[in-house]
Amino acid sequence: MSPTSQGGPRPFLTAERAAEVRRRFGTPCYVYDRGTLETAAREALAMPAPFGLTVRYAMKANPSRGILALFRDLGLHIDASSDHEVERALRAGFRPQAIQLTSQMPSRRLAEHVARGVRFNACSLHQLAEFGRLAPGHEVSVRMNPGLGTGSTKRTNTGGPASSFGIWHEHLGEVKAMAARHGLGITRLHTHVGSGTDPEVWNRCALMTLDLAAELPDVVAVNLGGGFKVGRMPEEPSVDLAEVGAHVRRELEAFRLRHGRGLGLEIEPGTFLVALAGAVVATCVDVVDTGGEGYLFAKLDTGMPEIARPSLYGAQHPIDVLATGREPAAVVFVGPCCESGDILTPALGDPEALAPRWVPRPQIGDLVVVGGAGAYCAAMATINYNSYPQAPEVMLEPDGTLRLLRGRQSLEQIWQNEVD
Repeated sequence: MSPTSQGGPRPFLTAERAAEVRRRFGTPCYVYDRGTLETAAREALAMPAPFGLTVRYAMKANPSRGILALFRDLGLHIDASSDHEVERALRAGFRPQAIQLTSQMPSRRLAEHVARGVRFNACSLHQLAEFGRLAPGHEVSVRMNPGLGTGSTKRTNTGGPASSFGIWHEHLGEVKAMAARHGLGITRLHTHVGSGTDPEVWNRCALMTLDLAAELPDVVAVNLGGGFKVGRMPEEPSVDLAEVGAHVRRELEAFRLRHGRGLGLEIEPGTFLVALAGAVVATCVDVVDTGGEGYLFAKLDTGMPEIARPSLYGAQHPIDVLATGREPAAVVFVGPCCESGDILTPALGDPEALAPRWVPRPQIGDLVVVGGAGAYCAAMATINYNSYPQAPEVMLEPDGTLRLLRGRQSLEQIWQNEVD
């Protein structure tokens, strides 16, 4: 058994602050750091774009109203992935015109969205036809699959022939014919190719997107999606946003020289904005082992109900045991569920294998902080499995105060919609 070393971005929670979280809100509990959120948002807003920039927050990463309100006040727009997310963004105070719906599922409220002024991004020929029927003569965005993708795992790749996202690039002729039939103006072109970290692949996809834009003369803005991965662990690479931005700027300027059009740039980061701004404060509730040839397990009161990424595709999160003066040990961290897949320390990219962490030997009652939990954790957790209530969310303000964003779900709320 070869333990992996511990590391990653330094946690924003001190041991004293984590103890306060447990005392006031219990565990498990999500904590978000306002300072980290604001810094990431300002970095995204500074991405160079010679003909205008719109930063859309991919709210599926974390739709907490407190985070939405913060980004709204900083001037970000919204990329919504469902009718339900559109409603949450409106409730958080976003103007309809600042929200774009980009959904795998055809909208059941499309006519209502059009009347409100919510922007629509057609992600299939069927969606484009439906929009044309409901809103002939309107402007629309289309999402195209340029034929290439990039992802840290196959499950986070949203481009290429193995992805159902967007309209396959070879169907561009059908897109143009359908737009002409309904009098639609395709003024925005969207691609999103996944969460990979290879800038060369991302840059190639950007060029392919601009090639498509050249065939659509009404396009005034291109949305190159998100996929700006941040490394939660030392061995995970992070995208250099300034480097990507410099490349895109050069390509947009070259496009203007070739075609006489200065295209505005839209991006829609999710992970980049919130991943490192979140953590889960947990408690070690048990410690067991499987003998000298087996493993030492620390059971936490957090796992799949709060952080499903490790179980889904072997994602890695930094884990800190807040204890001093103890001998280190190789530890496998597991969650509270009666589910063999509730593992917080799988091998990288392999949820079937275990990868112990070298940490101070845990004891029952220890505070444990799981980092990198701002994106795709609260939003994508298996809440209510084994009837565990949804965990609360708290914002850590710059002055050190903790502000409750969402209270812990009660047991009664779990079954309140059941009918005898």
